[in-house]
Order: sequence, then C-alpha cells, then structure tokens
Amino acid sequence: MKITAYADKTSVAPDETINFMVNCNAKEFKADFVKLICGDMNPDGPGYQEKVIRTKATGIYPGRKQNIYAGSFVQIEDNEKFNQIESFTLKAFIWPTTPNKGHQTIISNWSEKDQNGMSLDISPNNKGLMLTIGSGSNKVQCVVSGKPFLEREWYFVAATYNAATKRITLIQEPLHTHAKTRDRSIKNEKAKFVTPPKSNRRVTIGAQFKRTDKGRTVCQNYFNGKIDSPLVAARALTANQIEQLKTGYDKIKMSNDVIAAWDFSADISSLKISDVSGNNIHGKVVNMPVKAMTGWNWDGEEMNWKHAPKQYGAIHFHDDDVHDAGWEIDVSLKVPKNLKSGLYAIRLRAGKDLTDEDYVPFAVLPPRGKVTADICFILPTATYMAYANEHMGTDSPIAQLLGGRLVEHDRQDLYRNEHREYGASCYDTHTDGSGVCYSSRLRPILNMRPKYKSWLGGEGSTLWQFNADTHITNWLEAQGYNYDVITDEELHHDGVSALEKYRVVLSSSHPEYHSKEMWDAMSTYQKGGGRLMYLGANGWYWRIAFHQEAEGVLEVRRAEGGIRGWEAQTGEYYHSFTGEYGGLWRRNGRAPQKIVGTGFTAQGFDISSYYKRNPDSFKKPVKWIMNGVKDDELIGNFGLIGGGAAGLELDRADTKLGTHPDAYVLASSEDHTDLYLVVCEELLINYPGLGGQENRLVRADLVFYETDQGGGVFSTSSIAWPGSLSHNNYDNNVSKITKNVLDRFVGEGPLLD
Repeated sequence: MKITAYADKTSVAPDETINFMVNCNAKEFKADFVKLICGDMNPDGPGYQEKVIRTKATGIYPGRKQNIYAGSFVQIEDNEKFNQIESFTLKAFIWPTTPNKGHQTIISNWSEKDQNGMSLDISPNNKGLMLTIGSGSNKVQCVVSGKPFLEREWYFVAATYNAATKRITLIQEPLHTHAKTRDRSIKNEKAKFVTPPKSNRRVTIGAQFKRTDKGRTVCQNYFNGKIDSPLVAARALTANQIEQLKTGYDKIKMSNDVIAAWDFSADISSLKISDVSGNNIHGKVVNMPVKAMTGWNWDGEEMNWKHAPKQYGAIHFHDDDVHDAGWEIDVSLKVPKNLKSGLYAIRLRAGKDLTDEDYVPFAVLPPRGKVTADICFILPTATYMAYANEHMGTDSPIAQLLGGRLVEHDRQDLYRNEHREYGASCYDTHTDGSGVCYSSRLRPILNMRPKYKSWLGGEGSTLWQFNADTHITNWLEAQGYNYDVITDEELHHDGVSALEKYRVVLSSSHPEYHSKEMWDAMSTYQKGGGRLMYLGANGWYWRIAFHQEAEGVLEVRRAEGGIRGWEAQTGEYYHSFTGEYGGLWRRNGRAPQKIVGTGFTAQGFDISSYYKRNPDSFKKPVKWIMNGVKDDELIGNFGLIGGGAAGLELDRADTKLGTHPDAYVLASSEDHTDLYLVVCEELLINYPGLGGQENRLVRADLVFYETDQGGGVFSTSSIAWPGSLSHNNYDNNVSKITKNVLDRFVGEGPLLD
C-alpha cells in the first residue's frame, strides 16, 4: 500500500471541519469524497456502490512519508535540576516481561547526540542490570550486574554514582527468591572519567530519548514490563537510605537531594505522571502504557485499584503501544451545510493511473441539536475500535479452525502484518504476550474500509464489521427511507439526547462494545417510548471505558468470562480510565437480554442457517410482523454470509437473564454445523455435545416485545441477518420482515394489534 490515512474524528456535523492525515509514498495523490452506499464487493449482492460528492477539498495534494513511532514511555518535564547533577541515585521496582529481547531502558537522563548523562537499563543479551554513564567525546562506561533477569518477577533495582570517590554501585535484588536461581547482585566499580558535563538531557522512563521529529519525541530501547516507583536523587545515597527506598515513598522524608520521585498510583485515570518529591517535576505518558496495574507490593487482598491505590503503582510499558500517530494534516474538509447525514469517506488515490487506493470512512451527522429523519442508524465505532487492525488471522493458531477453511487475507491484512507500528486491536497481544486493552482511532484503521474482505466473516461475502453494516444503510436507501447516522461517541458523550428525538433507532450488525454512558442512554431511550431494531448479534457484550483526557481511546479489561483472545491478570479487572469493573456486561449485572431481549449464545464462522417460525409468530397481536411470509416458509435460507440469515454469532432469549416476560419469540434458527459452539460463559463444566448439531443453545431467536410508553424492541439475533436483506433484489422474507417492523415502528399507532 503506497497510501494510508486516518481522520481526527469519526463523525462530523455540517459546517464543521474534519482533518485527514496521509502517508503517501508517491509524489502526489488525489483526494475526493464519496457517499458510501454499499461497501461489499461481492457481485452476488448489490455490489460495491459509491457516489462522488463535490467539495472544495477535492483536488491533488503533494505526497509525503509520515512515520508512526510505536512504543510507550513517560516523558518528564524539562528541568534545570537534571542538568546540574554530579553525584546521583537512580531507583525503581521493575517486572520485566521480555528481558532476553535486548537493550531496554528503565529510567534515563541521557543525550544520545552528546553521549552523556546516565541511563539505567536491562543490558543487551540480558546480562542483568546495566548503568551507562557518559561524559561526551565517546567517553561512555557501562557497568553490568552479570545476573540475568527472570521473566515476570519483581526486582528492586538501583544505581549510584559518587562524584567525589568516583564509585559506582549497582543493585539488583529479586523480591522473591527461587532455589538455585542466581539473579541477585550488588556490584561496585570505579568510574573511569569525570562526572557527565551539563547538557540538555531529557528524562524518560520506559525508553531512552533519541531525538525529536516535528515536535514528537522519538525514543529507543523500549522497556517491556512493569515499572513502579522510579526516583532520581542528586546524591549517592547510602546503603541504609537505599534500603529505606524498598518500602516505597510513604516512609521516606523527601530531602533536597531527591530531585523527583514519581508515584504511578496517583492520577491513575489521567495522562499525568505525578512527582511527589515536592519539586513538582511532573510528566506525562506517551503512547498509552497501561495504568492501574498491580505493583511490587500487591498482596492480593484487594482487586479494585480505587480501594488500595498504593498497591497499583505500576505502569505496564510495551514496545508496540500506539496512541496518536501524530501525523500532520494534509486534507481538511469543511462539511457542506446541505450535506445529508449518512456514511461518507475520503477516497485517496496515488501511483500510476491512480491504482493505489485508500478510504477513510466517517459519518456525517445531522446539524447539531437537530434531527432530519425519524430513523437513526448508530454506527458502532467503539466496536470498530476494539477490532482495529486486528492480527488474529495472521497470528492466531486457531484462525483456520474457526472458519473450517483456509484463511484468505486481503491486502490490508498483509500490510498491517508487515507494519506492526500501525498498532493492534483489543483481540491481540503485545510482543510480550500481555493483552492489548487500549485501542485508539488516531491511526490508520485498515480493516475499517469499504471494499475490505475480512478473513473472519464466513463464506461468501465474508462480511464483518463495517462492510456488513453498509448492507443496512444500503437497504434503507433501496427502500427509500430517510435516516440519520450517529456514532457511539455521540451516544457516549451526549447520552439519551442523541436519541430521544428519533422514532426508531437501528443498531448495526455487531454492536458488541458499550460504555456505561452508552448503555444508560439506550435504556433511558427505551423507557421513554423509544423503539429499537437490533439488526445483529453479540451486542451489548463487553463493557468499555473512554479516556476522559486522551481523545479517541477506549479501554477493555477482559475480566472473568467471555469469548476473548486473552484475559486480564488477576487483580487487573478494573478499568484504569474510570475505575469501573470490566469484562462482560453480563458479569456487571446487565446481561444483553435486559436491553434487547436476546444475548450472545454461540458462534461459528462457516455456513449460516435459517429461521423456522415458532407458534408465537402466529399470535394475533404480532401477526403483522410476518405479513407476506408463508406459514411454512423458512426465513433467511439465503444470503451473502454463509448462505443464510442466521450465522457467525447468534443470540438467544432467556428470561433468567432478563428477556422481557411478555416477549414473543417469533422464530428460531436451527441446523447449525458443529463449528458453531456454545459460548464459554454458558458453561460450568465442559461436556460433549456443545456443537450446533446437538445443542439447542446454538440458535438465534427472532424476538419482539413492547416497552413502556409505546416503545418496542425487535431483535434479529444474528450478525448474518443484514447480508440477506438484498437477496433477490430486496424481495425476500428477511427484507419483508425488517420492513414490516420498521414501518410499524415509524408509525404513530400501537405496536400490537
């Protein structure tokens, strides 16, 4: 791919500006804007459809290369005190996860350009702790403990330099000892040259400063693992004083010799790093290392960091963390005042005959404070972010087993596999094996693209996420409905006010991730008489949190239960952004059945199936839903996703989990393959017969019920449902049922006959 890009937001209102940042390996590129009508390339369906719109931003732009610098660290505010150091002490607790990976910096006050200062590191080839001091002119000395670090073990590490005696002391002390393991070291050595001269040295934690690039700090030697309670003192502390440091900061009187002592247990939900020495030399996190992690002193008695913050004073750094790519703006679009709400994209083309191409989709909202339709479609941007740039297809050993076939990769899959600096999804693991619990939209998200063919989406169109959702908006367009589009972020920030003026709200095919604010907004909308059509499955499943300072970042803590690619470590189930318990909404007392009548029950990724009508569908109050459908007609035994409307992920009704007691279960799917398996949260013990051919929990339920004040909920309970809407030029029973419900929901009359 010669051209990739991202936007500074995923939604924008008329008369507002959206900016696009472009990386282009060609001399120039062409930018224009399109309305996305259908993103699916499969010729068996509507086919790919877009409509070019005229804008002032359309044109030819110069191409340039823009870099992403992955890897997290703490950047400390510049302070003259650091440049006046002669004698010093550096100290921290560390929990390295990849000590054998190479040179990794713990804390550094180093000038790469001048080769002076000091840096405390894990040595290359894991010869243990290493102190590097330099006085410029290629006068660099390294002292190494010679004792390799173990993975995922806590250590107290410290280094001192006495300028008067020129003595260097290096301390590497494991907090837990193991028989016959030799990982403890106290080493003394004489310096070969004088104290490092004064220079502009930048203090960093978790990486070593290298240079700046267009105002961005570029580092090297990124640390993988946890760091807790780092400290810098302008004196070589005595052995007794160093011993006191092992107890943390609580019992230490900060003297004038302590330049800075950073307490990671303070301001956990913030980007700020607090200096508690009294000198107020604070810092900030870069590229979102993970906060609210169990520290060196965590005793297992408390699982919520808010109840015992001093035991959560660790930050987990990774060499592949990414937040904001930090690219400069190349294209700015002021959205025309008269542009209709809907799905749009910038179309970027470069290279010979403009054959290299990228799209960046975005939603155009209705004008602020207004609605332009009775129908609202919610674009599930939180779920897109959770899956952003996932590597499961290339990294997971079970990828082929999930679909029962060879994995087919699109060009975007191959590109992001080669360019890991574009960041990972919340389904992936970092290079050190820990789960990715933060995701950002401020980077190119290459699997959120029209024309993209997912490896995960079942046979046929392999629709998954964004392009599956364009089949809903395509159907609305084909049926002549007027509708608005909003995103999850509007729902999160604006609450029920984002919905309350709409007669009907339509979900996407896979609205999996929701914050508390999003959940509460939808619940309040329903209680006020709102009408919801849930056109997918596996919705309202994972609880997330959005960062209150960092734009475009969400957090997922994979706590107990749920289908997941990794699980959070014990004691790390609570979100760092909000302090809320993470994991499944079901484990938070809010099973999806309580809000949409059905909840996740099974998944499979080969062949989709059909629905068979239940007796409820023939009852007089709801017979209208089946108008145009014969009594013995199978529903959705066709479609672009696996050949049926019931597939990929399935939801079922369950009154024990919160399904409305008066709900009508109109139809249920059947005859799923044994690749469809019951989700793990349903199991207390493994047993034979969990596949679709044997287990009745493997099904999708078509559900309708009335709510307060004339509201209603209609749930299709299958991700594959939208892929069947266009069959036979939209003349099919899936389309008819969807239209029957939408027409009734939009109308002013009662929902039940």
